Amino acid sequence: MASHAPNLECRMYEARYPEVDMAVMIQVKNIADMGAYVSLLEYNNIEGMILFSELSRRRIRSVSSLIKVGRIEPVMVLRVDKEKGYIDLSKRRVSEEDIQAVRRGTTRASSSTPSCAMWPRLWASIWRSCMSILPGRYTGNMAFKIIVTDPDSVLSALTREVKETGPDGQEVTKVVPAVSEEVKESLVKNIRRRMTPQPLKIRADIEMKCFQFDGVLHIKDAMRKAEAAGNNDCPVKIKLVAPPLYVLTTQTLNKEQGIAVLSNAIEACTQEIEHHKGKLAVKEAPRVVSERDDKLLAEHMIKLRQENEEVSGDEGSEEEEDTGMGEVNVEGAGPGIVD
Repeated sequence: MASHAPNLECRMYEARYPEVDMAVMIQVKNIADMGAYVSLLEYNNIEGMILFSELSRRRIRSVSSLIKVGRIEPVMVLRVDKEKGYIDLSKRRVSEEDIQAVRRGTTRASSSTPSCAMWPRLWASIWRSCMSILPGRYTGNMAFKIIVTDPDSVLSALTREVKETGPDGQEVTKVVPAVSEEVKESLVKNIRRRMTPQPLKIRADIEMKCFQFDGVLHIKDAMRKAEAAGNNDCPVKIKLVAPPLYVLTTQTLNKEQGIAVLSNAIEACTQEIEHHKGKLAVKEAPRVVSERDDKLLAEHMIKLRQENEEVSGDEGSEEEEDTGMGEVNVEGAGPGIVD
């Protein structure tokens, strides 16, 4: 009887097809007239296509310099036709942030274990093991959660058959663990690290001014009030970008809590600065920011710092001309000049 279960041998996700705007890893299989045919490594090597127009933002002079058969690289999903099985991909639209994210998901584990080629199959074996041990249907994340708390309950059930020649010359089949202790240790370490919740960074941008006497001191007091509004779970930090722009940040596992804490910090800062007849305006409300946003902010701060550097007005200036008498030959001077 034929089995209608999906082939999970090389698929790393429960979904059969990726979602639009998702970054995926592909391997180039063939280059045709219109584009390149590739296989999606994380989705059981299903076929996709990259049109030549989606290879680069610049003018293409040589296709071979941009894509080669056998190369593995990240791309962006443009369209998915699940009925026909068509997947359109783009190399030029994938951002550097997406590239780093998808590579972290596929290469970090590979670099820490001696058998990187077995990870997709091992993942599928773990998933099937969890589904056989526990009732109902489980996703990969749930399987990993089980490994975090009790790895032996899943990994010990993974076995494989090995054929050996016995003392009598007869071939015998032995059942051995599918995962060696070295791979098991590396696998559990990576899963525990990846399943650990990562804190979110919340940021708000404000403008704060105070033109009263000791206005700088009043602004510093308002900044202290803002930082005091934080707590151990959501510590608040405020720093100057360039007068009058400031940013408030916090890190937390709870998005709603982080936004609420920053909102309270802005309110406390507003009350303090207005008490001294200053003014505060919210330029960007509290929101979750990415590493890319932090990088852009850091670059902006460096640019402003360079623009605000004081340059001496005397540097490069020519010496002032002496507008006095200059060189006067008094010896040959006419009447009226006394030696």
